[in-house]
Amino acid sequence: MTQSNPRRSELDRRQFLHASGGALAAVTLATAGSPIFAHIAGDDIIRVGLVGCGGRGTGAATNALTVEPRARLVALGDLFADQVDKSYRNLTEDEEVAAQVMVDEEHRFSGWDSYLGVIDSCDVVIFATTPHFRPMQIEAAVKAGKHIFAEKPVGVDAMHVERVRKACMEADEKGLTVVSGLCYRYQDAKQQTVERIWNGAVGDIVSLQCSYNTGGLWHRGRKDEWSEMEYEIRNWLYFTWLSGDHITEQSIHSLDKIMWVMKDKPPAKCTASGGRIVRTEDKWGNIFDHFNCTFEWDEGIKLFHSCRQWPGADGNVSDYVFGSRGTAAIQGHRINGENSWRFSGEPNDMYEAEWIELFKSVKGERPRINNGEYMCTSTLVSIMGRMSAYTGKTITWKQLVDSKLDLSPGTYEWGDVSSQPVAQPGQTPLV
Repeated sequence: MTQSNPRRSELDRRQFLHASGGALAAVTLATAGSPIFAHIAGDDIIRVGLVGCGGRGTGAATNALTVEPRARLVALGDLFADQVDKSYRNLTEDEEVAAQVMVDEEHRFSGWDSYLGVIDSCDVVIFATTPHFRPMQIEAAVKAGKHIFAEKPVGVDAMHVERVRKACMEADEKGLTVVSGLCYRYQDAKQQTVERIWNGAVGDIVSLQCSYNTGGLWHRGRKDEWSEMEYEIRNWLYFTWLSGDHITEQSIHSLDKIMWVMKDKPPAKCTASGGRIVRTEDKWGNIFDHFNCTFEWDEGIKLFHSCRQWPGADGNVSDYVFGSRGTAAIQGHRINGENSWRFSGEPNDMYEAEWIELFKSVKGERPRINNGEYMCTSTLVSIMGRMSAYTGKTITWKQLVDSKLDLSPGTYEWGDVSSQPVAQPGQTPLV
């Protein structure tokens, strides 16, 4: 179970070289230098639990077990028992991590409160559920004193994101580690690119641009035995109350890279448009299939952002910083202009790097990590773009954070659910 693993040895050798003194140290360590109050000592086993047993959650659990020989997966939880069974089967069939999977029948939880059983069973909990449920789960984990890996986004409306922010502040007081699934900040190539931007390689920032234009994603269909609630949760991508729409669920990665460059200072306002031009059938729920946004900071810097999910159309995932002395391609890891530069070598595996740093934080081998502030701010920026596009109005940051919009269904039970109709810009009210 603890034999040498060549893959782990390579990760140990690199030791996430740019985490000290570089962009990661400056941005992701919200509490660098703080005392470590809650960590795993000596040779203790680190008990990991997974809440949300879909593909991303199972992948995150695999990453955790791959990089840490002391980690044991001890609990699985999901709203649906078949998802728990599928995740358990996939993990135990993975020869690289199977020996570290120790989830007995009593620790495979399903149902609305399944996350509570997982939290009670572990030291580190992975939250990879439908985004709507992230706030209540993070709150429960912090209350129980557990370290957290939270996938993005961390909420679907401003009121719930504020709950996460407060929970992360409490986690800070308790000395708990909080790592965000906004994984690009843990990739060495992007850390070096951002650090050079900060150090003036492109001069003064003039404007910004990012795109997350992709094809279609999965749809699980509908079964006669499913209630409307079950149908929507199993196809959660397509309902705003569950996913926040794809600008929040997916394109948050691009917006987060720009926020990173801007040192997490939020934009003052956003003017956006969007709609449904390809995915117009009822099966696609109530989300848009494209957005175009202009975010503006007080200094006059503008970000031009686009995202879409159109099957068969050309894709583009890119982000640029245009400066007075050059241009930086964040996704491309290069700078053109007076200080031309390109990252050399192979970037590290960001999905594993975030877990390396999480475990080092948990074990007290480095300053404690709490990504709570920036994961909340980036989530809010994505919601800002959605709200502007849905209403057809320019949204200020104050309007966003003061918003009383609550996308909760009111009750959590199997049966009917009253989802909002597809937004009509110019008619949908700003709440």
